[in-house]
Amino acid sequence: MRLHNSYTNQIEEFTPIEHNKVKMYVCGPTVYDNAHLGHARCYITWDVLYRYLKFKGYEVTYCRNVTDVDDKILKKADTENKTPAEVSTYWYNKFTDSMNSLNNLKPDIEPFATKTLGEMISINKDLIDKGYAYVADGDVYFRVKKFPRYGYLSKQPIDKLESGARIEIGEQKEDPLDFALWKKDEKFGYNSPWGIGRPGWHIECSAMSRKHLGKTIDIHAGGADLIFPHHENEIAQSECANGCKFVNYWLHNGFVTINKEKMSKSLGNFLTIDDLLKKYDANTIRFFILTNHYRMPVEFSDEALNAASNGVKRIINAKRTKIDETLDITKFDEYKEFIEAMDEDLNTSKALAVLFDLTNKANKDCDYAYTLLYKLASVLGFKFEKASLSDVELKEKLAAVSIELGETYNSMAEIIEKRKNARLEKNWDIADKIRIALDNVGIVLKDSKEGTTWEVKS
Repeated sequence: MRLHNSYTNQIEEFTPIEHNKVKMYVCGPTVYDNAHLGHARCYITWDVLYRYLKFKGYEVTYCRNVTDVDDKILKKADTENKTPAEVSTYWYNKFTDSMNSLNNLKPDIEPFATKTLGEMISINKDLIDKGYAYVADGDVYFRVKKFPRYGYLSKQPIDKLESGARIEIGEQKEDPLDFALWKKDEKFGYNSPWGIGRPGWHIECSAMSRKHLGKTIDIHAGGADLIFPHHENEIAQSECANGCKFVNYWLHNGFVTINKEKMSKSLGNFLTIDDLLKKYDANTIRFFILTNHYRMPVEFSDEALNAASNGVKRIINAKRTKIDETLDITKFDEYKEFIEAMDEDLNTSKALAVLFDLTNKANKDCDYAYTLLYKLASVLGFKFEKASLSDVELKEKLAAVSIELGETYNSMAEIIEKRKNARLEKNWDIADKIRIALDNVGIVLKDSKEGTTWEVKS
């Protein structure tokens, strides 16, 4: 298996530190607002990596943190007259619901920043004792120039960084490049050896990663927007505190863009996951994201999502047969092609092409195709459950169909019976009108020797 390492900017053979075990850390959400399509891209991407590593037989420990202490959380707490804990708990639960709706697996470990303060203070003490950090009136700063490799991940030479660095009012840095490890905060802070304060954002991930995965880990992943300064700072503070390499493989997913601009809350052009799920299902959103290589930017548009919807329907609506749990899927060429695609830096676009091939074969009654399709599509996180409707939703659809057909129907059984009689009488015009009216509201009729059934379009 080969992965693109952002640190070396090369695709490299993946070799874990411990045989068959993978320690993987992904930067999680700062919980103060709704998750958006950019978050969907990030966490679906690394969900697929997690699934695939497990599929390959690795014993994976996936750690994704929760930043529940941050300037944005404190600002919202102040504005809404709530405690930071109330704000972060509410939005964490919303984030969790969004991830579940997208069919993302829950990480093995999900640590909260506020539960890891002791470890953050410990790392800060180590950095101060070693001369890599210093205290300035209750703040603690990292001495960037004491770490010669600073800027290597982001490919920014130190002199370029220096030209843009500034010391803000109230800061007492020795150098404009130095960044905060601990911030004085007497209103929302916690006790520390340097007075009441709270951690800097960057130190949170270093502490949580070290506590739960160890000083050196296999994979650290996140969005490309985190490369600088967040991941650059993580490397500096972790390697100086621990005296060893921090991460062997740095992986980053590309941006989601709208009108060629990166989607972000600061630009106000973000689409929430909840809003997207009102229009497109989870399979469609996942398909849209996986059609593109994870390192490339993705341009959002309704046209692209509609194309994704049509594409995933072909797979999910493949002719179904009973899953053969005894089938040795490794002996089939399609399995090998899927593995080859995924092993080459998670080429999900090629992997999807394999699924389409299997879909065509399943529809032509190839005996092994549906089992193989189901198992490989599940590795990418697609759900094969039939969609369902609540009583209210079904009532609304029946009302729409009744209006279109000019007759009142109170149940699907009534409509199916009406169409059955029309077909027996060879009144194909009425039968077709019923089928089309149902199709227009997302209901598909399935005719067989046993009778007619219906299901919701996937």
